[in-house]
Amino acid sequence: MSKQTRSNRNKTKNKKSTGKRVLSILLLLVLLLTAAGGYTVWKVWSDLQSTTDEMYEDVSDRDEHTARQTKPVDVNKGEDPFSVLLLGIDSDGETVEHGRSDTMMLVTVNPNSNKTSILSIPRDTYTEIIGRGTKDKINHAHAFGKASMAMDSVQNLLDVPVDYYLSVNMESMQQFVDAVGGITVVPPLSFSQEQYQFVEGEPTHMDGSKALAYTRMRKKDPNGDYGRQFRQRQIIEGAMKSVASLDSIMNYQSILSTMGNTMKTNMSFEEMQDLFSNYRGAAKTIEQNQLSGNGTMLNGVYYEIIPDQELARVRNDLNNELEL
Repeated sequence: MSKQTRSNRNKTKNKKSTGKRVLSILLLLVLLLTAAGGYTVWKVWSDLQSTTDEMYEDVSDRDEHTARQTKPVDVNKGEDPFSVLLLGIDSDGETVEHGRSDTMMLVTVNPNSNKTSILSIPRDTYTEIIGRGTKDKINHAHAFGKASMAMDSVQNLLDVPVDYYLSVNMESMQQFVDAVGGITVVPPLSFSQEQYQFVEGEPTHMDGSKALAYTRMRKKDPNGDYGRQFRQRQIIEGAMKSVASLDSIMNYQSILSTMGNTMKTNMSFEEMQDLFSNYRGAAKTIEQNQLSGNGTMLNGVYYEIIPDQELARVRNDLNNELEL
């Protein structure tokens, strides 16, 4: 065999060896990246579950006599409409364990019509506080008996099931809006609040601080507290649409990491997974509704009295949305 032939074979052999080494290195890198990716997903998932476990607070002490006889909601298949009571708690510090719910909204989500509705409930609504046997402002229910009493009282007032609740310290809404990357709303009137200016009809992108200021103004609004409730619904709507548009689990981690002690809910981790997976389409169409009444002084205390006709209107709307 000639030296030239042997040399050519050696070169070919070396090329094959080099090719094998490159392929081995690439496979090793793929394996490492896959392992690292798997660890990252596991870590994020673990953090998500830890956060939601911290947020979880059951409502097993609810008054069974107030519940309507309907089948329990099942969000696993993404077919059942459901309701969530949103409570903005006026409390000292960051906790939401106690305090009055100065913001109350009932959100209904229907995956069949792909629609979400947000109903504002005036905080001064005069109604029965279930579990105390007295009538008072509905926002006192949370102060008396936390989420369970608030859910029971709203359920009794509106005569529809209240499946879940989410309570939040209003200060933490600022962090939540920042976590979803801010929101854009169109102010219904021009006004200034703190260091911010808002112009009627002009789409305005807001970070958390600006959004909080936007919802706090009341005295300059010709519609008073109803105007404030409308702006609160705008913020909730904007936040829901922002969450629905997120695809990465990493984004959910940044959102949930803002919650912890500042939010409480009776949604389990698995139910949150189902909601994110099965109901996000319903957040694309959001309708706003308002329970309205008349201001009245009773024994020197201001209350909002809801007429029977108004209650019938809202109950009918909710029954249709929840397919009851």
